[in-house]
Amino acid sequence: MNGPNVKYEAKSEPKGAKVTFSNGMTCTTPCKTNMRRKDDTRADITLDGYDPTYVLVQSKLGGASFGNILLGGGVGAVVDGANGASNRLSPSPLIVQLAPAGSGKGAQLLDKNGKVMMSVKAHNDQVRTDVAKTIGAKLAGLEGSAGLE
Repeated sequence: MNGPNVKYEAKSEPKGAKVTFSNGMTCTTPCKTNMRRKDDTRADITLDGYDPTYVLVQSKLGGASFGNILLGGGVGAVVDGANGASNRLSPSPLIVQLAPAGSGKGAQLLDKNGKVMMSVKAHNDQVRTDVAKTIGAKLAGLEGSAGLE
């Protein structure tokens, strides 16, 4: 029902932050880039005057897989499962409120309306073990110095 890729949107407060994804893509917020639905990734976010942070972007099974089973049968579900078309990326869109350098405050994930959903640290802690299975323990922040949150 969906293709294997999705337009992925990244925003920051304030605007103009550099986002470097672990798959090699980069952009400056606000921006959109093509991402593979089935791939977990790490988004490193930097902006002068603000503490650097990173967000773990998790590929999750989406509702399209159930619709595919109803409409396309098992074959469609198997094909979409293999190419990731039934997955969605989370968080999406990626909206981060950066913390001023040296403030001691952590970066925050915002919803589409600009409301704080949770801290970047809390989000990363929730998905870290699962994401580490695909991007590796070091990038996921499970071992060594993987950057600030």
